Amino acid sequence: MADASADTTPFFSDDNEEEGPTNNGAVPSLEEEESASGVSDRRAKLTVAVLCFVNLLNYMDRFTVAGVLTDIEHFFNISDGKSGLLQTVFICSYMFLAPLFGYLGDRYNRKVIMCVGIFFWSLVTLASSYVSKEYFWALLLTRGLVGVGEASYSTIAPTIIADLFVKEKRTNMLSIFYFAIPVGSGMGYIVGSKVVSVAKDWHWALRVTPGLGLLAVILLMFVVKEPKRGAIEAHPEHMLHRTSWLADMKALCRNPSFLLSTFGFTAVAFVTGSLALWAPAFLFRAGVFTGEKQPCLKDPCDNSDSLIFGGVTVVSGILGVASGVQVSKKLRIKTPRADPLVCAAALLLAAPFLYLSVMFAQASTVATYVFIFLGETFLCMNWAIVADILLYVVIPTRRSTAEAFQIVLSHLFGDAVSPYLIGVVSDSMKTSDSYMWDFRSLQMSLLLCSFVAVGGGAFFLATALFIEKDRHLAENYVPSDDAPIVVPKRGRSTKVSVASVLI
Repeated sequence: MADASADTTPFFSDDNEEEGPTNNGAVPSLEEEESASGVSDRRAKLTVAVLCFVNLLNYMDRFTVAGVLTDIEHFFNISDGKSGLLQTVFICSYMFLAPLFGYLGDRYNRKVIMCVGIFFWSLVTLASSYVSKEYFWALLLTRGLVGVGEASYSTIAPTIIADLFVKEKRTNMLSIFYFAIPVGSGMGYIVGSKVVSVAKDWHWALRVTPGLGLLAVILLMFVVKEPKRGAIEAHPEHMLHRTSWLADMKALCRNPSFLLSTFGFTAVAFVTGSLALWAPAFLFRAGVFTGEKQPCLKDPCDNSDSLIFGGVTVVSGILGVASGVQVSKKLRIKTPRADPLVCAAALLLAAPFLYLSVMFAQASTVATYVFIFLGETFLCMNWAIVADILLYVVIPTRRSTAEAFQIVLSHLFGDAVSPYLIGVVSDSMKTSDSYMWDFRSLQMSLLLCSFVAVGGGAFFLATALFIEKDRHLAENYVPSDDAPIVVPKRGRSTKVSVASVLI
């Protein structure tokens, strides 16, 4: 574990960086905190509202495909493995582009980057809805390109919230922001299934979010104001300035709390990615296997399971995110290790319920949905807490890079691989082409999620061992003696060294 002096890489400013505090370097008082970022309290809250709206759209679009997966499989006549690729190519694109947008987000205007990315995402999503059955590869390509827009947003939005609020306010705003993940995901299933039932064509399900995406771009342009990076957390001794990407990565790799919580979040991504794509299809196959449903022989297929699963996801998500934040707040009074402990407990509790939901599918549909609800509720307790951990163990000028690194790692070994892996394992287990083996093979492959959840809980328990020290290092970071610092002078930044100030 790195000692307190290990992370001594200097911070460098640039001439276009936002100005630091103009109160002669004094620490902002509690009354001044909201204005230190250069954004009023009212504008800051409106900014969070817009960011939540865009986050909701991102996840709504991501899981609309999962909501109509049975129709897509029937339309293109594809196997489970190819179906899983729809999610995998999107996540891979999103994952590999995240470091680029993390780099840009720490150095350039974040609002402009988000506007361009979301506009591109909206156009590509619309284009994906016009693919004909002879060109499944075109659907894969367009779904991959959708990741460009989402990468431009997901790596940057949490850092804007971090530059607008501190401490309890930041935690509360992050919890609101992450409510959009389960709500948006659930709405994706609901909108997908409802649009198909009305339009009798799954292509129309992909034409809902592009228009809302263009509205999101307009709101970003006229409502959101770029806050000053790290100004709300400025120390009197120094100002934070950007280092090279390599220096940032070296510092992050020496941060055990960041790395271990990222590994734990990878397990969350693996499980949620698997359930998100395969749960409605699994429930449909269970119904066909037990005789409760008719197999899909013509369009549109029965998407009632997507509708119910979407509703369960929305409710469990809201309850999970809210309870995770509240439990963590109360536990912080007793221990500063509350956040990773809550995440660990949530994953370890989710594992048995996920196992039971898979095993009870053929016996009782009601019991299956109850167990899914409980498992998803515990899974969702992690979202806001993991984001908060990253923000308080990483210094402000490295947060976009840290978000990007976490996205790459968690998706690379999480929901980029899990949908395809579950599909491939399912295909390999089939001994015959029958409705029974369609259900049984997918059932056996989904059991993997429970074991991954247990592994994620272990990583969060390990995080608890380092969280106090790493938080202290981030909150009290001081550059090395040769590091350039900024001495406020008439509201402008001037680069000098510590040595020259002492002389």
